[in-house]
Amino acid sequence: MSSDLTPTPHQSDAAPAVRDAATLAVLAAMEQAAEQHLDAIRPNNTKRGYANDWNLWGEFHDWLAQQTGHRLALTDVTKGTLVGFVVWLDTIKLAAPTSIDRRITGVTVTARGMGVEVPKAATVAARQALKPMKNDPERMARGRGKAAAVTPEQLRQMNAAVADGLAGLRDRALWLMAFGIAGRSAEVAALRTEAIVHVSQGLEVNVPAVKGRPPRDVVVSYGKNVDTCPVRAWLTWRAAAGITTGPAFLPIDVWGNMGDRALSPEACREIIARNAERAGVAVRLTGHSMRSGFITTSRKAGKREEKIRAQSGHAENSPAFWGYIREADKWTDAASEDIGL
Repeated sequence: MSSDLTPTPHQSDAAPAVRDAATLAVLAAMEQAAEQHLDAIRPNNTKRGYANDWNLWGEFHDWLAQQTGHRLALTDVTKGTLVGFVVWLDTIKLAAPTSIDRRITGVTVTARGMGVEVPKAATVAARQALKPMKNDPERMARGRGKAAAVTPEQLRQMNAAVADGLAGLRDRALWLMAFGIAGRSAEVAALRTEAIVHVSQGLEVNVPAVKGRPPRDVVVSYGKNVDTCPVRAWLTWRAAAGITTGPAFLPIDVWGNMGDRALSPEACREIIARNAERAGVAVRLTGHSMRSGFITTSRKAGKREEKIRAQSGHAENSPAFWGYIREADKWTDAASEDIGL
């Protein structure tokens, strides 16, 4: 008696059928149509995320070339390169495991969209390398919580440790500009060179509209300390880069070659975090640290709320803004001060 579990011919592990040229052509056309359809229905936010993942993949290859003396093609998505990418994101970028997981997807989807055959063994190995990281509470906590507000002392600490060369000039100008305009990372990334005008008192900056927020015009004064003056840092970077129009901040590879496309908001955040780490700053700084740091520093210097809000672009009733103000005012005329204790 035959059993229901006996495999039928179409269920057996028979060798794949040999397909004729016409069948292969139709299958190839269907594969291409499927990719086009999936790309068309993919949300714009997801597409932007995948683009950022691919940019990081390129940055990893820059780093890898520096370590090995040989540059691999971005299309070399293998078990070795993908696991190496996971380790690099964890140890160099200090990325959270959930972020690394998303970036594995972004790289593989982008590569496959370019016609690259990514072995399944590569993605399986990458996620095996990631698995113990997801069980580490410290790693899982990365990037969570309120961003630390940078202080002028920490800015000077970062300046003292900034890298030499064009990349160092850009990095210093970027974080000081972010501080000076109380800018979000997306706003810093969107800045245009021609919209940063040098005048006798400092800089007049048009901060463009991003994510539905209105644009604003702000002024950035010369700083008393040359090492942390946003105006001098910007002018030095602009002259060294030879830029007069276009994006204010550009990518630079490990050989010092400058690109022509604007840095992404994520790249701006990473520049700030990387430079703070290099300088040994005790707290982890992010892109938002420059924005919150400006507000608290300005308030401690006695600046009026309406002036600070105009610089940062916060709404009048913004809970976040008033939270920064309360933090800055915490020790001003403290209730426990001079009460006879």
